[in-house]
Amino acid sequence: MTQYKLLALNVDGTLLRSNGRIQSSTKEAIEYVKDKGIYVTLVTNRHFQSAKKVAKALKLDSYLITHGGAFISENLDHPIFEKRLSEDMTFNLVQVLESYKCNIRLTHERYSIGNRKRIASNLLSKSILNTSDSMFYPVQFVDSLGDTLRDEPVSATKIDVFFSNEVDKEEAQNVIQEAFQDVDVKEAQPNKLEIVQKGLSKEYGLRVLANHLSIPMGETVVIGDSIDDIGMISSSGLGVAMWNAPFEVKQAADWITRSNNHEGVGYMVKEHFRKQQREEFLRKIKIDR
Repeated sequence: MTQYKLLALNVDGTLLRSNGRIQSSTKEAIEYVKDKGIYVTLVTNRHFQSAKKVAKALKLDSYLITHGGAFISENLDHPIFEKRLSEDMTFNLVQVLESYKCNIRLTHERYSIGNRKRIASNLLSKSILNTSDSMFYPVQFVDSLGDTLRDEPVSATKIDVFFSNEVDKEEAQNVIQEAFQDVDVKEAQPNKLEIVQKGLSKEYGLRVLANHLSIPMGETVVIGDSIDDIGMISSSGLGVAMWNAPFEVKQAADWITRSNNHEGVGYMVKEHFRKQQREEFLRKIKIDR
């Protein structure tokens, strides 16, 4: 039986209920698995400070994989890994995107900056009132991102782009993919594109952390619910999909647990890890023999 050493958890749709809260059973399950000597991390598209707030609620002091794998750290000032778009690349991408009717948002571990261009109100709300933002994470909006970046260059971890129509989105996606060979353009939602450094993903971030901790991927357990969780679910020793996950995520998983609103994480963790003993205990048994 595999002795798992690392538990990686997606945040939204997995750890958190639909109302954004953490169930008490989830907190208990995290304590339970920590007591067994399992390293627990969060893998999320949220910015670091938002992820850190969730980690604090779970009493986690571990490295967190944030910005979709672009920023891995225990604290804001000393990351063990960061992979971002260069200042020139960020500026050039913005120059192209500003020719379309879209809302552009540049993310950084310390702040976010976006344009004020008006698109459909419901889409604009999604880009401005993102659930991962909070008052301790400065969010600035300007009339022209291009003009702002000339004076104050930014090396973004990610660029989120919200479009008012499918035609503009597809055209912008094609132009960027042809003109910029060092970036990946991901369709996060029907109306949204995410632009990141080429090769970056949650799976990539998890591999970096596992390597840093000297833990083989075969000894990791991943629980997720999103399309961008598929890579790490597939490459882990035990991949778990939430009941509320899309079909493609469930298809990639070894185990399907309950939904995020019905104690899915707590149920899976208690059910699986109750069979696993601490390594110190197993070593003692071997010595005694």
